[in-house]
Amino acid sequence: MLRSRLARPGRVLRLLDVVPLPSSAGPGEESLTASVTDMAAMTAACAGADAVIHLGGIPGEDAWAPILDVNINGTYTAFEAARRAGVPRVVFASSNHAVGFAPSASFPVADGAAPVPDTYYGVSKAAGEALAALYAHRYGVEAVCVRILSCFERPRNPRMLATWLSPDDAGRLFEACVTAPAPGFRVIYGVSANTRGGWVSLDGARALGYEPLDDAERYAPEVLAAAGTDADAAWPDPDDPVFRYLGGDFTFPSRDAPIPPA
Repeated sequence: MLRSRLARPGRVLRLLDVVPLPSSAGPGEESLTASVTDMAAMTAACAGADAVIHLGGIPGEDAWAPILDVNINGTYTAFEAARRAGVPRVVFASSNHAVGFAPSASFPVADGAAPVPDTYYGVSKAAGEALAALYAHRYGVEAVCVRILSCFERPRNPRMLATWLSPDDAGRLFEACVTAPAPGFRVIYGVSANTRGGWVSLDGARALGYEPLDDAERYAPEVLAAAGTDADAAWPDPDDPVFRYLGGDFTFPSRDAPIPPA
């Protein structure tokens, strides 16, 4: 989503993933294949960069060992590689699941609210925010942590009518994160200007220059119909547990991580 939306004349995007990119690097792009856990490769990849956008990791719940290896150690590697290479700014893709057990009574959840993670995945994002704070305060690396809500081409369910971050707004948000002057250390939220939103603060994101332009409401009729929800029914349904906490179904017992044998 971000490749085309962050492209600018005179800007080079150095794209790194653990597998080769599905499409070849275009003008203003460089492509590298490496693991986010490989310190030497990550340090080399950071050489000469003005900013790092760290998106790499397991994108949902998993057993503790892979979450620790990829999401926590990988995030340490990204920050440490940036520090070694002299990169002044790191933008870290955190998640609303770092505060997934924030109850609906606490909405809008404040920028930088204390972690209440809903999964090992959420724990890894809280750990990444802690690493960001360390590298900002000890080493002077500018660090912006973006607690992304639901970033998809379009909202997939009724909950996302409140939590959707459109691809275009994601581009606007990350552009603001890499260009805002002297952000220091910040924890902000990533969400569009949804009519049914207001679950999290956008003050921190707006302070960096982000202004969301998209609204999930244009998809509401089809999303509600697909879910078998009457468009005139109360929303959110007070009896639906998916609306009880910010983390939605990530807070459900069915999301318990796999437990390895003793």
